[in-house]
Amino acid sequence: MKQLETNRLVLRSVTPADAASVLSYLCKPEVVAHMGLEPFATLDDALEEIAWYDSILKDGTGFRFGITIKGQDVVIGSCGLLNRSEKHHRAEIGFELSPDYWGKGIAGEALEAVVAYGFHELQLMRIEALVEPENEASMHLLERHGFLQEGLLRSYEFTRGKYDDLYMYSRLNQRKDR
Repeated sequence: MKQLETNRLVLRSVTPADAASVLSYLCKPEVVAHMGLEPFATLDDALEEIAWYDSILKDGTGFRFGITIKGQDVVIGSCGLLNRSEKHHRAEIGFELSPDYWGKGIAGEALEAVVAYGFHELQLMRIEALVEPENEASMHLLERHGFLQEGLLRSYEFTRGKYDDLYMYSRLNQRKDR
């Protein structure tokens, strides 16, 4: 998988050596509250997440970059595309970040890098995001980065013993040469 760089970040593959870093933020209830997950409790939980990153890359349905600060090779979050449809030129974006880095523009910087990669390298026409209605921070982030809310998908997914409504957001590739 290609590595991406921004002004402050390096987005790179996540490996089993990063399991402790991944566990350090995915164990926090405030991070996983809107992800349909229980907080991680063990390194095995983090290793399963990393194995999932590998599986979506291998089967061609997506990828997940670890977010690191330049000069500090510690994974502090992830951002990537999943549920990719080559035929329809679309994919879904997902992201999470350690609360230690919230409010610093890091999630937006990573989001922009992945969106640009999706539009320019993968030739996607559409990038979607599914967001729980209570996740106001993610909705604001997406809106600040050109995503439009299209509607509410009622009882769209079943996680943690309940059905969740999700807002559908999207951003379209506005390149004229498509």
